[in-house]
Amino acid sequence: MPVNDSLNKKSRSKTEPPSAIDDRWRETHLGRLLGHAMRRFDARVLALMANNDQVPLALSNLAARDQISAAHVHITRHLSLQGSRLTELAQAAGMTKQAMGNLVTQCEAWGLVKREGDVRDARARKIVFTETGLAWLAAFQGAVSQAEAEFKDAVGLEIATVVALGLEAYCM
Repeated sequence: MPVNDSLNKKSRSKTEPPSAIDDRWRETHLGRLLGHAMRRFDARVLALMANNDQVPLALSNLAARDQISAAHVHITRHLSLQGSRLTELAQAAGMTKQAMGNLVTQCEAWGLVKREGDVRDARARKIVFTETGLAWLAAFQGAVSQAEAEFKDAVGLEIATVVALGLEAYCM
């Protein structure tokens, strides 16, 4: 067999059409599974929020109609109880300042948060929870606790503990 034919066969195997390549790994790699798990967990938390009588009715209705998304949960997760600047909030959530600004504007219209002056810098503004937002946060804490308990029931306490420890170590 001539050398050129052997090279052509090698280069062809590298450029085989995607249908000939085993791509099952794309469905089961860790990043994809973590993404699915996070979306499932967030969806469960929002469903619990929608049916919680401790959540202000207007917000409960928004959650029930899927108007509040996992993106809005970023504010609930990352907004400091003392308030945060928009840039801090966006950075903590891994979002652009513009995207976070849009979420803050929506949450402000719903009465979850408000903007106020920052005592550290008169030019800056802080986003803080309103009383309604604090009620939402308390209900969110309860929903997260229930979703975590359901996860433990589904996979068992030992596996849930290993998953939590592993994720904590991975994120540090």
